[in-house]
Amino acid sequence: MRRLPPLAAVRVFEAAARHENFTAAANELGMTQAAVSYQVKLLEERLGAPLFRREKRRVVLTDAGRKAAPQITRAFDAMDAAFGAIRADDAAVLTVSTSNTFANTWLAWRLGSFQMNHPEMAVRLLTSDALADFVSDDVDIAIRAGLGGWEGLHEELLVRIDFTPMCSPGFLKRHGPFKAEDMLRIPQISPHDPWWPFWLREAGVEVPDGPPRVGVRLDSQAHEGHAAMAGQGMAMLTPFFWRNDLAEGRLVRPFEQVSTRGYAYWLCYPEARRGVAKIRRFREWLLAELARDLPSPV
Repeated sequence: MRRLPPLAAVRVFEAAARHENFTAAANELGMTQAAVSYQVKLLEERLGAPLFRREKRRVVLTDAGRKAAPQITRAFDAMDAAFGAIRADDAAVLTVSTSNTFANTWLAWRLGSFQMNHPEMAVRLLTSDALADFVSDDVDIAIRAGLGGWEGLHEELLVRIDFTPMCSPGFLKRHGPFKAEDMLRIPQISPHDPWWPFWLREAGVEVPDGPPRVGVRLDSQAHEGHAAMAGQGMAMLTPFFWRNDLAEGRLVRPFEQVSTRGYAYWLCYPEARRGVAKIRRFREWLLAELARDLPSPV
């Protein structure tokens, strides 16, 4: 077990020893001269030996102080180097967590432009529909789907999540045209999705009680959209994520009605890290990219 004196006092001694001046040490450390004198006295009492000789208008290191000072300075230099390496590693890698849907339908298509603008920084993208833990998962910033209100995090609204049925043009040609009640009989992709009964009820359709219909169940909207493009059925999708596929004719929207349950995508990071440069740069880039794609401010 180490028998170290108070590190705050050691830090003050190291600065005072380098300057051989309590006032200069106080200026470096952002303390008063009286506080420096007190910390040095505390250390001397702990060690049982004087470290400075007080002379008129100045202090001079004693033999004990002169012997200890270089070793302590080297120790502080070693600690500074160790923490500096951690800071450099932290600044060099940005870890972003988001859902499979947001990554596959939007973020992964654009992340390269952030990397090109910041070539000194490596970007690591973690995709999971589980909420990342900012401590155990070593995540810098997250784009989360939900209602917001996560404790200890700074949150910014990015994209509101709404939804409407979509399918391929070929599927519409084979099975359509559709009325809302037809959604109960045609093949649904992920019929267990609670968005289906919500949208249908808002469309005025009476949804029968009982378990969801049998059908293909996929684990993310990204997969559901591609299954819909392949003609596998009707999927409940968010228009924002599929606007290019709609514009280029790979998907069609049979209905004007768009529903929402109040969910959105949020940019999240710990409150204590709001000033970290790499987080600030990613935030600025992300908001600028989204502003180009969103039809109007959220």
